[in-house]
Amino acid sequence: MTAPSSRFAPKPPWLKVRAPGGETYGHLKQTFRQLDLHTVCEEARCPNVGECWNEGTATVMLLGDVCTRGCRFCAVTSGDPRGAVDGREPEHVARAIARLGLQYVVLTMVDRDDLLDGGASHVARTVTRLHELRPDMLIETLLGDFGGHMDYVDTTAEAKPDVWAHNIEVVRRLQRTIRDARCSYETSLGVLARVKEKDPSRVTKSSIMVGIGERDEEVFETLADLRGAGVDLVTLGQYLRPTPKHVAVDRYVPPETFDAYAAEARRLGFAFVASGPLVRSSYKAAEVFVRSILRPGDPEGAEAVMKERLAEAQRAAGAIDGDAAPRTTSELAARAAASLLLPAESLVRRPT
Repeated sequence: MTAPSSRFAPKPPWLKVRAPGGETYGHLKQTFRQLDLHTVCEEARCPNVGECWNEGTATVMLLGDVCTRGCRFCAVTSGDPRGAVDGREPEHVARAIARLGLQYVVLTMVDRDDLLDGGASHVARTVTRLHELRPDMLIETLLGDFGGHMDYVDTTAEAKPDVWAHNIEVVRRLQRTIRDARCSYETSLGVLARVKEKDPSRVTKSSIMVGIGERDEEVFETLADLRGAGVDLVTLGQYLRPTPKHVAVDRYVPPETFDAYAAEARRLGFAFVASGPLVRSSYKAAEVFVRSILRPGDPEGAEAVMKERLAEAQRAAGAIDGDAAPRTTSELAARAAASLLLPAESLVRRPT
């Protein structure tokens, strides 16, 4: 296992990737800008953005770009959004995504402890509307822990995303030093278990970062705990320091160790595991779902399904382009009306 000598030391060869490109990538990048959609793929400078976009997968963030928590590994701006919510966002995002030739979308969010339900109803409305517009599209929600409030977790699960994901991030020992104090190992396991308890058919997913101070045996323990909570899919990837202000990389974990993590995850019974230095929580999410849920144990069949789904997504997007676009301001407002019936002040969590 390689330990970085300084933050200026070159990364090992297994962490180098080609710059993203290709016709599909370029088209999606341009379209995201035109539709005013902001992807985590770009903002987090994900090394797999080219692969995922070319397979028809992208990750879109809801509820703004200011998180009420401040984890030491995350580059998202931390602060107090003071209850700011765009009530039109669920409709706008659903309509915008519906116009894209995506077969799989990940809807993620910043933590919003300033909102009474943590943003759960906002996420649920987005999922529900996107299901209406594009029944063919697979939807994953990568969400926070909602402060452990299980009724808010239920709200998001009842919208029926195809995959309900929440990242445990690091091993138990590192939770208090790496994650915000309002996060906890037990709460993360609890929300994941809750989704399975309410709907055993719902696919659940989580992710672990390594190279941030853990030991291999602790990674194995975390995998066992996630499986014990009923988690179906798991990803493991190398932590990379976003800025000098964030926690330092402890080690660069070699590919063979990631292979060992994957072998243990398979032994524990996960439906699918993606484990590698460049893997991120939404890594090749469409392929993971198809290979684990739609065509388990059938690589050739999975490849065919992927191509078929992508072609169908492009046809559906083309067909919906004119009909789904907002015709008038009043039409868009009508769709958002239900979310605007309550005064904004009633949605904001006030300090006591």
